[in-house]
Amino acid sequence: MPLLEGPVGVEDLILLEPLDEESLIKNLQLRYENKEIYTYIGNVVISVNPYQQLPIYGPEFIAKYRDYTFYELKPHIYALANVAYQSLKDRDRDQCILITGESGAGKTEASKLVMSYVAAVCGKGEQVNSVKEQLLQSNPVLEAFGNAKTIRNNNSSRFGKYMDIEFDFKGSPLGGVITNYLLEKSRVVKQLKGERNFHIFYQLLAGADAQLLKALKLEEDTSVYGYLNGEVSKVNGMDDASNFRAVQHAMSVIGFSEEEIRQVLEVTALVLKLGNVKLTDEFQANGIPASGICDGKGIQEIGEMMGLNSTELERALCSRTMETGKEKVVTVLNVTQVRKKVMGVLDIYGFEILEDNSFEQFVINYCNERLQQVFIELTLKEEQEEYKREGIPWTKVEYFDNGIICNLIEHSQRGILAMLDEECLRPGVVSDSTFLAKLNQLFSKHSHYESKVSQNAQRQYDRTMGLSCFRINHYAGKVTYNVTGFIDKNNDLLFRDLSQTMWKAQHPLLKSLFPEGNPKEASLKRPPTAGTQFKNSVAVLMKNLYSKNPNYIRCIKPNDQQQQGRFTSEMVTVQARYLGLLENVRVRRAGYAFRQGYKPFLERYRLLSRSTWPPAGPQACLDRSSQVSIPNALLSTQAQKFLLNLKKNLPSTKVLDNTWPAAPYRCFNTANQELQRLFYQWKCKKFRDQLSPKQVQTLREKLCASELFKGKKASYPQSVPIPFRGDYIGLQGNPKLQRLKGREEGPVLVADTVKKVNRGNGKTSARILLLTKGHVILTDAKKSQAQIVIGLEDVAGVSVTSLQDGLFSLHLSEMSSAVSKGDILLVSDHVVELLTKMYQAVLDATQSLGFSVSSPSRFSVRFKEGSVAVKVIQGPEGGGNRKLICKKKGSNAMEVTVR
Repeated sequence: MPLLEGPVGVEDLILLEPLDEESLIKNLQLRYENKEIYTYIGNVVISVNPYQQLPIYGPEFIAKYRDYTFYELKPHIYALANVAYQSLKDRDRDQCILITGESGAGKTEASKLVMSYVAAVCGKGEQVNSVKEQLLQSNPVLEAFGNAKTIRNNNSSRFGKYMDIEFDFKGSPLGGVITNYLLEKSRVVKQLKGERNFHIFYQLLAGADAQLLKALKLEEDTSVYGYLNGEVSKVNGMDDASNFRAVQHAMSVIGFSEEEIRQVLEVTALVLKLGNVKLTDEFQANGIPASGICDGKGIQEIGEMMGLNSTELERALCSRTMETGKEKVVTVLNVTQVRKKVMGVLDIYGFEILEDNSFEQFVINYCNERLQQVFIELTLKEEQEEYKREGIPWTKVEYFDNGIICNLIEHSQRGILAMLDEECLRPGVVSDSTFLAKLNQLFSKHSHYESKVSQNAQRQYDRTMGLSCFRINHYAGKVTYNVTGFIDKNNDLLFRDLSQTMWKAQHPLLKSLFPEGNPKEASLKRPPTAGTQFKNSVAVLMKNLYSKNPNYIRCIKPNDQQQQGRFTSEMVTVQARYLGLLENVRVRRAGYAFRQGYKPFLERYRLLSRSTWPPAGPQACLDRSSQVSIPNALLSTQAQKFLLNLKKNLPSTKVLDNTWPAAPYRCFNTANQELQRLFYQWKCKKFRDQLSPKQVQTLREKLCASELFKGKKASYPQSVPIPFRGDYIGLQGNPKLQRLKGREEGPVLVADTVKKVNRGNGKTSARILLLTKGHVILTDAKKSQAQIVIGLEDVAGVSVTSLQDGLFSLHLSEMSSAVSKGDILLVSDHVVELLTKMYQAVLDATQSLGFSVSSPSRFSVRFKEGSVAVKVIQGPEGGGNRKLICKKKGSNAMEVTVR
């Protein structure tokens, strides 16, 4: 790939001459017609949808963009992804990538390219590769259940998606958190002409084999199902059968079991079959209108698949109650929070202007309005205000601030969403018409609001404005919304009879989808409205975005027909205007090429100036005792020789090799010590990176043993080279012993034969000790029956001698059920391993274990509020302290006396 050779047009619009709207559009068109779909505005990427696969992606291009800086190669989405990842990794700055544009502009494809690039460059290893594969495979699943063909886009996201990818300090991925926003549920039951339902329905019918279709009681023909638009069953360039197999594989990769995948497909099939249930008008005996099911066989089939009585199901479908449950609009994936860095990727539905715009388009466009506000504040507003604060001469670049539109929609007391909630919650007669009347009363004079009432007041005639409509002049253009259905969609209520019936289903997944149907969880409290939930979710999203360093991809739709090579100038001009591209160019062109806060700038670049490095002045690296004054030129020459010689004579990368060349002059001692420290850290990191998870766990256990016993227990050095086995009795071949631990205990940490010391006569008897994450179990070696079971929360402390023996004492808390027998004395041949793992388990269980390795002649246990400590008594004997005296008797016996 040539470096900046023969560019088509201007690659960075900051360099465009002359700078005006016409030249900007012509430049984008010239590049697009030459298949150069990416153009920069500084560090902002403009992406024009090519509607075709271009040969500019894959491993070869990823490798090139990884090795070059942002401006060295042609503009590319990989370059932006690389800058974001390197900034996260090297500068420890959380990143977010904001991908915005109209529906059909290519946002989803852009997000997948970002994900694939980051996955390719962010480290290797078995565990890392597994995490990367899971992150990538989440896309096919989300697209199958959340994307659909629309008039404007064959793969339109019908929900918003924000993914936080979490990285460790090395830049390797740990996992991800995906937040979904407002799935377009109404699409399940109704689609516009020329559109499809969600992809998964067509994928299932096209890709499932005959055996699976039979098990799900489905037919391959899409025209059989009322919820599927028979006119558009297939999409050009989309292989539903192949995609179904890909979705099954992806679900397996991200952690679904075979049974869980089957349950998901069963629920998908149930939705299709419910769409074929026909209701008929009936009358009760008292003449009150009612409804019934036409096809008894169909409802019986559905009931069998759900694990429900068909009569009960029919009653739930045909009856209504006033009490309602709730269904969440936003779903959040937690992962255990760890020390991490985060890169967020936002792929959210684009701005929509349809022939008939309802509640869904209203909230979608509201979200886009807020995202535009983020872009305005961080690229146009903040930079200009910063120059003003710094006293830098600046001619203001004018731009449209859409805060007035955001406020019109979201104001907590006088916004459209607040008025909608007020209508939904107030007593009395409520309808879509009363809601519209309230809007007309409040906003008739608002500069960005119109309706028939406001037009009549100003004597305007507009046949496109219906009586049940209002219009908002958004940043991206005017949109007319029909209020029909606003009240019901905002309430988003599910009749209680139906949710309670679904909760009774024997189908595990279906039952879990209706937790509000559980009578024990029933609540008369009204759930938040859909609008309120969405507004709150957007607020959280905005807070998240503002907390990270933003990177922008501005996607542009070149034509309405999804045709490759066609560039409609008028359409692109409209998008360029509302995206504020020209204003963005003017601010970046007049402003500074690089801006950074003083503190991080100094931290990164202070090494370049003698006035800031070394911290104590130019001669700080010299050993003060040498009393030497070395000219700068000589010092630089000697430093170069020192570093080159060090490079040639670096020690081996073995972790245990602590050798290091001495500095040739005393003035380099400090620097040499720091280089030795850094080299050691580097080779330790290199060693850790090649370890498997099991090896890492083994080393952590050995480290814990070292902290507990090194220099305190005479038998510790012999235990270091011996791996911790855990099972010393062949537990896998003894089902009776396995049953002792209980199912909820997890794996047995240690299974060992120990000797229990009788405190009365000092005799020992063989016992089997099982250590789990919750208990210490002592059992007779022959009978395999638990004799003593001690909860780890009852272990107050452990004492061992400092000698070679394996004797140790378990100190029990006063609340323990086993305390009546006193502390327990045991002898183990694997005392270091046993007590290390017990220490870790007790810490996990109670965070309160105190360990002490003491003299064999005397010790005491002192209780403190909330914790227990073991203290060595240095004073004279007596005073009520318990004393343990151990004496050797021959080679195999031990006499133990407790006074």
